[in-house]
Amino acid sequence: MSNYVQRFLLESLDIRGAVVHLDSVWQQMLAGRHYPQPVTRLLGEMSATTLLLGDNLKQTGRLTIQLNGNGPVSMLILDCNESLHIRGMAKCAQNIDPQPVPDLLGHGQLLITLDMPSMRESYQSIVPLDGDSIAEIFQHYFKQSEQLPSRLFLVTTNHAIFGLLLQKLPAADQQDPDGWARAEALAATIHDQALLGLTAEEILTRLFFEETIRIFDPQTVHYGCHEDPAKIYAMLRSLGREEVDSILQEFGEVIINDDICNREYRLDALAIDAVFREAGPTVH
Repeated sequence: MSNYVQRFLLESLDIRGAVVHLDSVWQQMLAGRHYPQPVTRLLGEMSATTLLLGDNLKQTGRLTIQLNGNGPVSMLILDCNESLHIRGMAKCAQNIDPQPVPDLLGHGQLLITLDMPSMRESYQSIVPLDGDSIAEIFQHYFKQSEQLPSRLFLVTTNHAIFGLLLQKLPAADQQDPDGWARAEALAATIHDQALLGLTAEEILTRLFFEETIRIFDPQTVHYGCHEDPAKIYAMLRSLGREEVDSILQEFGEVIINDDICNREYRLDALAIDAVFREAGPTVH
């Protein structure tokens, strides 16, 4: 199994980039979801892009990317932390036929949020859904936020995700006036899915065989959903015993859905008693 983000530099062209590859983490994210194929593709492409952005986190923090629209796919949400623990989900109609990305998403926006303990408040950027693909939407974001021409190449299957990011650094034209166009053209051949089985080093040396490539150490990606009952119990305690008992009385149990991790928690009266007993007496 191979889940990583790996950065590189085309030294003679002054072009930087990164490769992302997921297999087992992607399969964990899809487990039990049963998304229509067009939704799986969008979620995969968003996952790859989230990791390419999240790999820039150099201190404790969380990056959340949420795409909202009025089309058949009403929401895609991904988040990852500085250790590249990623999780995500989609909200969509049950039956969706293949159609262009703008029709799938409709009118809407992309919201990118960065939360870090060192920041007094969250940083947010709102980006219009300007483009015919997830790659084009994020290319506009990179141009707006980083002021660098960028190209994204994304491949998604039910078993694996691959993404390649290229960014043109300020001195690129002085290094080689044709370098950026050449690198774009070579990278565009990545859509051959046979490349999904290769390592980042093999892919890069095949694509850019005439260039000097500096490849940095890979960063491992993890699935960010782990069962965390303590968090659920703390939430119930924050509601208070009276509120929780009223839910229990009406429905016979308390059901909590963790949508982003596709997990359901069910607690009966005995479980609720245990939750509040562990909390200890409340002092007024």
